[in-house]
Amino acid sequence: MKFANRADAGSQLATRLLAWHDSNAVVLGLPRGGVPVAAEVARVLHAPLDVVPVRKLGVPYQPELAFGAIGEGGVRVIEHDTVKSTGILKSEAAEVETCEERALRARVHHLRAIQPAVPMLGRTAIVVDDGIATGATAKAACMSARRRGASRVVLAVPVAPIDWRENIGDAADECVCVSEEPHFFGVGQFYVDFGQVSDDEVDRLLLENRASV
Repeated sequence: MKFANRADAGSQLATRLLAWHDSNAVVLGLPRGGVPVAAEVARVLHAPLDVVPVRKLGVPYQPELAFGAIGEGGVRVIEHDTVKSTGILKSEAAEVETCEERALRARVHHLRAIQPAVPMLGRTAIVVDDGIATGATAKAACMSARRRGASRVVLAVPVAPIDWRENIGDAADECVCVSEEPHFFGVGQFYVDFGQVSDDEVDRLLLENRASV
């Protein structure tokens, strides 16, 4: 199936999450592409919207392929099978991680200036992205939410490969997906409009949610 855009994907995903309507849940979007999806989920559930900053660690000569991810609070996920199969050298992996740590710090600094982190202690965290490929960034996001004190973590996405739950493991307590696809080559293939999301749009969505909840 195809979604018209990220807002459409968020609207359809929200119908799978109505059990958390007017609950004590917090919706956490992965910047940047996951935030428009998460904003729609938060609107339908009447829940606060926050972000869970993560950075993919891409294979140096194939950056779209993740060999891991890092997240706020010192979270680090390494996909050892990918490291082994691609033959990444330790020095290459370390260089990528150093670069992405720098980018993560800058993103966290910017986003927390727009909106301080929503308190998570004892609450359900609904972690939302626009789709899952390898699952590395989603795992890092779930671990980050748990580290912030979430008592339960729900990972929710519009689209993912059919084996995606195996990749997530126990990082999430529950996994929700609108469409699990057997022929999965990339998240963008399941969207009519999969344009890049700007920092300004992320900022706007956070501020709009804060004003409405």
